[in-house]
Amino acid sequence: MEPQLDVINRELGNDPEALIRWALDQGQKPICTTNFRPFEAVILHMITRQQPDIPIVWMDSGYNTEATYRFADELVRRLDLNLVSYLPRRSRAHREALEGPAPGIEDPRHAAFTQEVKLEPFARALREMAPDAWFTALRAEDTPERARMAPVSRNADGLLKVSPLLHWTARDLYRYLQDHDLPNNFDYFDPTKVEEKRECGLHLQH
Repeated sequence: MEPQLDVINRELGNDPEALIRWALDQGQKPICTTNFRPFEAVILHMITRQQPDIPIVWMDSGYNTEATYRFADELVRRLDLNLVSYLPRRSRAHREALEGPAPGIEDPRHAAFTQEVKLEPFARALREMAPDAWFTALRAEDTPERARMAPVSRNADGLLKVSPLLHWTARDLYRYLQDHDLPNNFDYFDPTKVEEKRECGLHLQH
């Protein structure tokens, strides 16, 4: 960890809005990723209040629930999101016609499925958009791996990764939604993770 980032994590790691302001000042091409899972409206509202036109990047696997697609459209309208969707190179219909339904996590084909519908689209987004700061809604409560992460870090490619809500609890998020009259979505399922506390690999690679 860079000495400066150690200081920022200590001083701003528990102040999401101040951390967002600091990170937006560090570069010229920030992005914020989303999957429109529960409580995603918090990070999207918080960051677009400071930079309304920031690209909101969604790796749409094609396997989201109907409620998630409706929720995504509602947030795009309400927050006027600059949404940029990255899709797998094959449609869900094409993939399933050849290989059948999404494989379970015990299936040896699951790693290739995750690579196709989530990891490759994200790698493509990074190549094409070339961001210098990446905002995520990661939280320490989500998985054991995320509990060991810092609010701000820099990956091997030099990309500044910022997780303003890392130390927030579900209660903190719920209170923010209530305070700002924001919608939520609990009908969410990620076939690359399946289990709630399991990593898909995206945040471990980047």
